[in-house]
Amino acid sequence: MDKLKLKHKEIVDFCLNNSDDSVIKKYSRYFKEGYDGYGIDTKIFELQKTKWLDSWKNEMTIADYLNFGDLLISTGKFEEASFAISFIASFKEEFTTETFDRIGKWLENGINNWANTDVLCMLVLCEFVFNEIIQPKDFISWTTSESKWKRRAVPVTFVETIKKGYKPEPILSVIANLMEDKEEDVQKGLGTLLREIWKKQPETAETFLLKWKDKCGRKIIQYATEKMDKETKAKFKKTKK
Repeated sequence: MDKLKLKHKEIVDFCLNNSDDSVIKKYSRYFKEGYDGYGIDTKIFELQKTKWLDSWKNEMTIADYLNFGDLLISTGKFEEASFAISFIASFKEEFTTETFDRIGKWLENGINNWANTDVLCMLVLCEFVFNEIIQPKDFISWTTSESKWKRRAVPVTFVETIKKGYKPEPILSVIANLMEDKEEDVQKGLGTLLREIWKKQPETAETFLLKWKDKCGRKIIQYATEKMDKETKAKFKKTKK
């Protein structure tokens, strides 16, 4: 058995030994597609993740962790995906465009819920933008992915960049490709992003929303206008034909 399969067995054994029915019950409420996981307490997860990263640091390279991530992600298990994301996040100094493409495939080959998607965006994908490895336009191909999670990852990643003060214009030109997306999980991500842009540049966000309000999904409008006063919010009601 090779080292990655041995390490995978170690992770599965750990997860089975630390499974908690109360955590499974708690998490199940948040996933409409169903929660496929072991139910590991967050503190126990974080402690073990740190232990493994430390004990494996002399034998595991970023290439190993990418291969390991492929294996962990493919199981569809929540915590296994969480470990894959946490492991690769510790190698951000070594990220390349090839790493970006490789990690992007995780959203098509096993990541199957909003929580793993969003953590991947917050811990990993935004780093590619921050370190100028990629540009916002490099997400355009993601907007046509068959995976709704890969499409959702586009606006959720940009939420992090807007918080850091990045200009919204290049981002808006990318998400225009998603504004008629029918999936609610994608719409919620878009709405959250537009709300974040509105906090920084209300006029820019409102101009964009007015252009799309009669064509886009209502979840986008609901989330985007959440912090607006009633009078401003009213401008984005769908025009009755």
